[in-house]
Amino acid sequence: MSQIALPYFAKGEVVKGFGRGSRELGCPTANYPEDVVKKLPNEIECGVYFGVASVDKGEVHDMVLSIGYNPFYNGTVRTMETHVLHTFENDFYGKELRVVLLGFIRPQIKFNSLEEFKQKLREDIAYASNELQKPEYVKYKNDSFFTD
Repeated sequence: MSQIALPYFAKGEVVKGFGRGSRELGCPTANYPEDVVKKLPNEIECGVYFGVASVDKGEVHDMVLSIGYNPFYNGTVRTMETHVLHTFENDFYGKELRVVLLGFIRPQIKFNSLEEFKQKLREDIAYASNELQKPEYVKYKNDSFFTD
């Protein structure tokens, strides 16, 4: 994965996904529409990333983001699914989600079980939370991208 493509800034309207993040994984995700996914540079490969995100120019939170085809579910459409590390009172379909991808965690994996998948998600979130404490990443929470 080319680090040259990072940080990568993306924004778009949150659309309904498959509903598996909340229902099956206990990890709600905000999905971008296809046009946002198609704008990704070729250097940004399928995998799990960490960064920061904001809904409707609100508070900036840490996040993890999956880019790819959801191999556990035999997906055929490339998606960008963001898990914001914050508990929201309501869903935010139709709202604008802004994200900054700052680092790569791992490539996509086809897991053998739902429990294995859920465990890896917990590890990804812990890794992201730790990395995002570093000064070189914390500064992005105040980036003008989130307020312009």
